[in-house]
Amino acid sequence: MTDLISTHGWTAVPRDTSLLLDGKKNIVQPKSTGVNDISLPKTPLAQNVLEYAKRELREETFNHSMRVFYYGQAIRKQQFPDWQISDESYLLTCLLHDIGTADQNISATLMSFEFYGSMLAHSLLTKDLQAPISQAEAVTEAIIRHQDIGNSGNITTLGQLIQLATIFDNMGGHAELVHKKTIRDVVKHFPRKKWSSCFAATIRKENGLKPWAHTTALGEKEFPEGVENNKLMAEFDD
Repeated sequence: MTDLISTHGWTAVPRDTSLLLDGKKNIVQPKSTGVNDISLPKTPLAQNVLEYAKRELREETFNHSMRVFYYGQAIRKQQFPDWQISDESYLLTCLLHDIGTADQNISATLMSFEFYGSMLAHSLLTKDLQAPISQAEAVTEAIIRHQDIGNSGNITTLGQLIQLATIFDNMGGHAELVHKKTIRDVVKHFPRKKWSSCFAATIRKENGLKPWAHTTALGEKEFPEGVENNKLMAEFDD
């Protein structure tokens, strides 16, 4: 049971990143690392989900998902080396975390995109691909909570890692966790293609369709404007 907890990222850590980082900008100074330095899982499960994500997501969202994988791996290996999350479980989470924003899904439900997307992911992983239940549930929970930002209580290591990486790519948050050369190399392999304006438009679409959406908890105006004004990624956003 303990191995499943650590392997699939179920270990509890603070939701408050100031507690997580002990009030500092980073735990260690980040080092440059490139896409070729980080292994992409080649298991049948990982490859099936990779192909699914390529089919279902628009290119901009797929590229974002891959950037989140590489940024997150750089963060985990350098800042939190004791987080023994399997590369496969993290990749699955990255590839599926925004599946609810796909055009065919965002208007198919009244549910917030993270919650509906988590249901799609759980069904894909358990019914179609026969992933282990502990892994499928870990991915599902991380998708549900990847925008559950706050300063009280705990979250799983898998959920916290994808929060850190998505905030980094979407808003330039926690900029000191990843080396600038790492950003440059990841963007070279997975271009942003005006991701800031693309994702801001998706946020506004979700909030327009569902004024009760969980995304509004991050600020109906503040969140999309923060995405559009991502200064860290501005030079790469073409």
